[in-house]
Amino acid sequence: MVFDTVLIANRGEIAVRVMRTLQAMGIRSVAVYSDADANARHVAEADLAVAIGPAPARDSYLNAPAVLDAAVRTGAQAVHPGYGFLSENADFAAALVSAGITFIGPPVGAIRTMGDKIAAKATVSAFGVPVVPGIARPGLTDDELIAAAEEIGYPVVVKPSAGGGGKGMRMVDRAADLRAALVSARRESAAAFGDDALFLERFVSRPRHIEVQVLADAYGDVVHLGERECSLQRRHQKVVEEAPSPLLDDATRARIGAAACDTARSVDYTGAGTVEFIVSADRPDEFFFMEMNTRLQVEHPVTEMVTGWDLVEWQIRIAAGEKLTIGQADIALQGHAIEARVYAEDPAHGFLPTGGDVLALMEPGAPGVRVDSGLSTGMVVGSDYDPMLAKVIAHGADRAAALRTLDRALAETAVLGVVTNVGFARFLLADPDVIAGRLDTGLLDRRARDFVAAAATDAQFIAAAAFRWSQLRPAPGADLWEVPSGWRVGTNAPVSIRLRAGERTDHVHITGAQGSAEVRIEEGEPHSLQAYLTGNRLTVTLDGLRTDYTVATAGGKIWLAAAGVTAVLDEVREAPLRPDAERSGDAELTSPMPGTVVAVDIEDGADIAAGAVVVTVEAMKMEHALAASVDGVVELLVAVGDQVKVGQTLARITVKTKVEQA
Repeated sequence: MVFDTVLIANRGEIAVRVMRTLQAMGIRSVAVYSDADANARHVAEADLAVAIGPAPARDSYLNAPAVLDAAVRTGAQAVHPGYGFLSENADFAAALVSAGITFIGPPVGAIRTMGDKIAAKATVSAFGVPVVPGIARPGLTDDELIAAAEEIGYPVVVKPSAGGGGKGMRMVDRAADLRAALVSARRESAAAFGDDALFLERFVSRPRHIEVQVLADAYGDVVHLGERECSLQRRHQKVVEEAPSPLLDDATRARIGAAACDTARSVDYTGAGTVEFIVSADRPDEFFFMEMNTRLQVEHPVTEMVTGWDLVEWQIRIAAGEKLTIGQADIALQGHAIEARVYAEDPAHGFLPTGGDVLALMEPGAPGVRVDSGLSTGMVVGSDYDPMLAKVIAHGADRAAALRTLDRALAETAVLGVVTNVGFARFLLADPDVIAGRLDTGLLDRRARDFVAAAATDAQFIAAAAFRWSQLRPAPGADLWEVPSGWRVGTNAPVSIRLRAGERTDHVHITGAQGSAEVRIEEGEPHSLQAYLTGNRLTVTLDGLRTDYTVATAGGKIWLAAAGVTAVLDEVREAPLRPDAERSGDAELTSPMPGTVVAVDIEDGADIAAGAVVVTVEAMKMEHALAASVDGVVELLVAVGDQVKVGQTLARITVKTKVEQA
């Protein structure tokens, strides 16, 4: 019996992706949403949607009683948890079962065992699955860990028994540093997971992160669907994933797949799960169990593209009591697939979280390309949830073809209104080591130091000016004298638009009509220009070369996307004619990211010196302190606890005149 109503206990792109399969299976979908997501895409696309609380995840998506109540109220027979949030919460799964609602995931016992890293290692070891040499048992003291490290040999990795995502992990090269590392790791683990239990593992040189997708039914059948390479990651968060791994040969692929199946059998697993292994690039035939994720993975689409299996469909069928219809010998990998995650972050500024209103979208639609996205025009990307917005996945006959297809797809991807990592992802895919498949988990961080965001070009300055110029054109019936379009009796006057991008500020002068104009940057050479604006599509023909842009504007910023690059330019008002009309040297502090004001270090109206911290903003557990750039008097515009947008002015510093200083 397949369910007729399923609630998705998640949001964003994974909720939309699960709904796609539910719709194909003829199953009614129920969305849950927080106050911040009232206008989100997953809410709009669901058959039914239920509000479950305020924006903070702890009050909504992590509020298990509220989600359970929504399932009961809507008559949902099953709940799909997606990933993150409650997906690996054994108490939530147990509560659903007690209420007579099916949890689309593994048994509660499997979640509990695999959620405890120490118990997981002991369990899989008993089934002959290789684990990284180390020490892992409950209740290890610092002295016991320090003594064990001498036997294991340095370097070692300190890991928390609970949780994941790199929190509480420490790599230690010398015995002298281990005790301090244990203290800080326990503190971070206790804060993040409510559990400070630790264990030690030998550090694997040039590690590669390889995981295997498994499916298991309630009748004892277990199969794997090949492996995924997930070594391109930053701060233990994956960015680019692919299937199959370019490292493994067929013999190792068969052995690691069998080990993954044994891992599932060790806990009587059912449903879809992922077994993660660490493999040394220096010894690719040797692999070690790291952990098992008892849920669907973010990167599951690459497996779907190379196997042709819909993993969400099989999660649902298995949860409904169906038996797997094929065996291991029937599963074959076809071609190669690569996925890039699209994050709301600014790689050119330390990967700070970003956000804002989604003004317009560009998404690829070429053959061999899939987009899993939670984005829609008009929605707000805030700081309450994970910054991943979408995933772009490409399939090709081989790895080289998949890489080319993904790069082209990313060139056609843009989120106007929100700074993303798309440009950095293309930069990473062009790296010679990535192209050659010479990967390890530190490669991305090493390459990130070399990334520089592309500077706005002359063509983009002209396109931004042409966009504003097109907007200034008088509407039919408008009073020509009231629109600053350059129209006058006889020849049109030049329209001058002042734009800034980064450190560059220039005037762009446009003279003429829409179909035949002349454009100059400052006093430079003239160029022929044709510009036509239809909705958010701008067609610019510059000296005979045509470019089609997706354009949007808000808050004085002009967003342009075309030819694989998104540019953001500010329209700058002209300086005042009277020298005393505007204070020279005054400064504004604007938020570099959406978030929450967590500290204000000075009183409103107080004197401040350049370099002193005024306001601290926190987003996604990252704090950013904003300091005064000049000496002056502070005008505070926010208070502790305020939610702020990217680019929002938080404070002004007014420079004192000589008279005021006296």
